[in-house]
Amino acid sequence: MTESTTSILTVRRERRAKGRYRSPAVILSLVWLLGLLVASLAGPLWLPYGPLEQDLGAVLQGPSAAHPLGTDEVGRDLLTRLLTAAAPTLLIALITPIVAVAVTVPITLWAARYPRAEAVTNRVSEIVLSLPGMVILLAFIAAVGTNMPLVLAVFGLLLFGALFKIFFGQAKSLHKQLFVEAAAIDGVRPMVASIRHVLPNMSTTVIVQFVLLFGAGIGIQAALAFIGLGPQPPEPTWGGMIQSASRFIFQQPWMMIPTGGILALTIIAANTLADVLAGGAAMPPPLVAVRRRRQGGVTGAPALPPKKTLPIPSTEEAHAAAQPTGEATRVPGQGELRVEDLVIAVDDGPELVTGVSFTVRPGTVLGLVGESGCGKSITSHALLGLLTPGLSVRSGRILWNGVDLADADEKTMQRVRGHDIAYISQEPTRALDPMFTVGWQLEATIKRLRKVGGREAKKIAEQLLVDVGIVDPPRVLRSYPHQISGGMAQRVAIALALSGTPRLLIADEPTTALDVTVQAEILALLRQLVADRGMSIVLVTHDLGVVADLCDEVAVMYAGHLVETGSVRDVLMRPEHPYTMALLAADPHAAVELVGATHLATIPGQVPAPGSWPRACRFADRCRFVQDRCLVPIPLEPRSIGEGDVRCIRHDEVRGRQEEWREPVPVGEQL
Repeated sequence: MTESTTSILTVRRERRAKGRYRSPAVILSLVWLLGLLVASLAGPLWLPYGPLEQDLGAVLQGPSAAHPLGTDEVGRDLLTRLLTAAAPTLLIALITPIVAVAVTVPITLWAARYPRAEAVTNRVSEIVLSLPGMVILLAFIAAVGTNMPLVLAVFGLLLFGALFKIFFGQAKSLHKQLFVEAAAIDGVRPMVASIRHVLPNMSTTVIVQFVLLFGAGIGIQAALAFIGLGPQPPEPTWGGMIQSASRFIFQQPWMMIPTGGILALTIIAANTLADVLAGGAAMPPPLVAVRRRRQGGVTGAPALPPKKTLPIPSTEEAHAAAQPTGEATRVPGQGELRVEDLVIAVDDGPELVTGVSFTVRPGTVLGLVGESGCGKSITSHALLGLLTPGLSVRSGRILWNGVDLADADEKTMQRVRGHDIAYISQEPTRALDPMFTVGWQLEATIKRLRKVGGREAKKIAEQLLVDVGIVDPPRVLRSYPHQISGGMAQRVAIALALSGTPRLLIADEPTTALDVTVQAEILALLRQLVADRGMSIVLVTHDLGVVADLCDEVAVMYAGHLVETGSVRDVLMRPEHPYTMALLAADPHAAVELVGATHLATIPGQVPAPGSWPRACRFADRCRFVQDRCLVPIPLEPRSIGEGDVRCIRHDEVRGRQEEWREPVPVGEQL
């Protein structure tokens, strides 16, 4: 049986969405709007009277067999006039959202893409927001007359300021997402990337605002007609009929019910649809973008090889892995993370990580190193299902206690995140909300993860701050994030990560933004946590000195795949891949302490972009040891020293030649 193209989470979310769209309120709203439009357009075929036909013998009458909704002050049939006005009202009301969205969306995408345009468009939007819209509409009507299509087009233009403020924040955030950057790296033009990747993710917000403005267009027509600035009598309009009903409210109060009711019900129907769509927008696709594809199911995508089956060491583990609910049941041998043949890709786009495999044993620290853009952070995010929307796990497994997290549903991930696996980033401000005190945030997390009361949560919070080396926990608990230093904020972020007693900590550059002294303290803290709690850590870093100080094993990534793995001592002291040698020669700590260099080396060129990776060795264009036989696909091979693997067919020949990276390249020699 082929795999589903969406995870269980995606299927459930789609079912919830279908349930909302099939609710009675939505069905009634659609039936009302579409029925009103069809009945109006087909009115001449079935309505018994004309909209201007008068019956002076039946003036201001209530409902009757001849006139189901009664008549007005000159005996005209109310049902006929209301339905005759319906189609023009609904169709002309569409002009407002069409103009507003057509003008605002392109400008928003342009401003979010180009920083220089942002300041200009922000200022223009503020100016438009400050304009007195109704005064401008009245002046426009005075100049050109009661031409409703033109009036509503101007009204749509006046809504640019408000819509821009709504759309811009979301567009700016989406432009920073990795799948948009990957499209730019792949050579897609900026605006094409915006239309292809940003706009679809904004679609729900755009549709919600479109429907809301449609209702506003209906309302503004009725308001202008009510004050005599719409189409002039005897042409039927909803606003004009409400104005007539108000003049005869004491002689025939019934007239106000059908005339006002049809306007109210139509606007309510439009707002109901917007509310349902907004409900979907309030539940966006979570950062868990872990989805799978059928093999060869995407047009233009290569067929995927069958997954390897990992042996499950016990019946209990096999049973846990097979649970349809995906529940992470505790099993013997728990605490080990195994990643096998992990492939992460842009949806309908290039692969960003290919064939990554490693194991993190309990109580050990794995260092994931490499240049920026090699796939380290994406790999670490995938371990917790924190991939950006637009990215997905295309194949491979992420096994934690016998459960494949790459194919787990949201309920399973909620049981794992924080409880078993925690995450800290290089920016503690991402973990700390500036609106709340440290104590409130820490205690709220402890209550959620440990299921304890407020008093117990406060005690645990104080102890966690003590555990991470904070000497005055009560003061820090009362402080807001902006009132503590960067090093202390990082300690608080680590305490937050420890709130659920995790056994695996994923640390993405946890010391990058800190000075040397604080960095040493944070490393000592992480080392102590491993020793005291038996935790394991996946450490993503650029700093080989940090790897040498803290890690037990190291995995070197380049261009989306692993090029060398092994123990820290073996890899750093006796590297066998030219890329690892180049990193060591370019690292100021490793070059002096491990190699004895007097100056730093540089690596020519840059990491190839996803989608343009060579089929041969991906490092060949930058390697000074490259030969013709390197220009073939290079698999991982066992290292010649110790345990681990290396992706270089010349690793035996080039081993120990890292000092050559610091030597000038002879003229004419191939790099």
